[in-house]
Amino acid sequence: MEPIIQESALPEPEATRRAANVTESSRANRGWWDRNADDYQVEHGTFLGDDRFVWGPEGLDEVEAELLGPPESLKGKDILEIGAGAAQCSRWLLTQGARPVALDLSHRQLQHALRIGGDVPLVQADAGVLPFKDGSFDLACSAYGALPFVADPVLVLKEVHRVLRPGGRFVFSATHPIRWAFPDEPGPEGLSVAASYFDRTPYVEQDEQGNAVYVEHHRTIGDRVRDIVAGGFRLIDIVEPEWPAWNTQEWGGWSPLRGNLIPGTAIYVCVRD
Repeated sequence: MEPIIQESALPEPEATRRAANVTESSRANRGWWDRNADDYQVEHGTFLGDDRFVWGPEGLDEVEAELLGPPESLKGKDILEIGAGAAQCSRWLLTQGARPVALDLSHRQLQHALRIGGDVPLVQADAGVLPFKDGSFDLACSAYGALPFVADPVLVLKEVHRVLRPGGRFVFSATHPIRWAFPDEPGPEGLSVAASYFDRTPYVEQDEQGNAVYVEHHRTIGDRVRDIVAGGFRLIDIVEPEWPAWNTQEWGGWSPLRGNLIPGTAIYVCVRD
């Protein structure tokens, strides 16, 4: 697929830490994922597979984790995937007999879902304004989608709570909060604390005019728990995947070196009572 925008034509953004509200974060990340979806799928597509459900760079697979429930329990369930990218997780859910819907903010990511193919319905929308009726889904999931990038996670959690049926489960993964205290480097330079874990100032990449082109928001573990409760959910587990011996790849700041020493991913298992 031809890229929407040639990255070489764009100046390198400036990385900084500053405030970024809901609107700026959404606009910046929609543009970033549209511009970078092609490179992302080329770089990580083999690891993610076309119909594999991976929770993060460690490679924890839903086949073994069963965080949504045993595979046989997924048959016939209506499941919403938020921040679906090329819908790899939804495609796996389809093979289990579920009825998934793949939602993403980025049009270009969903074009890759079309390129791969399959019968998963695709929806382009912001996770903070889900275009579904109340109680539309039995389960919801998000593997590094939406939650790390939104300025108001409670807004997203309330929306997910709204579209889930009673007893529904929402499972989402995000960068482990402790990682924000370390440089985002896979090698030895990424093993020394360089910032305060308690500094919630967003990481922002901005253009020459100071407009954000990428935003990522930091929440501590305590923040995440409070957000989940404020969103109406009951938190039943936090999973911190260990780095497996078979995984020798580096993915940004994730690597075997760092993964064997500090957690890189946190997965939150929530229930709508």
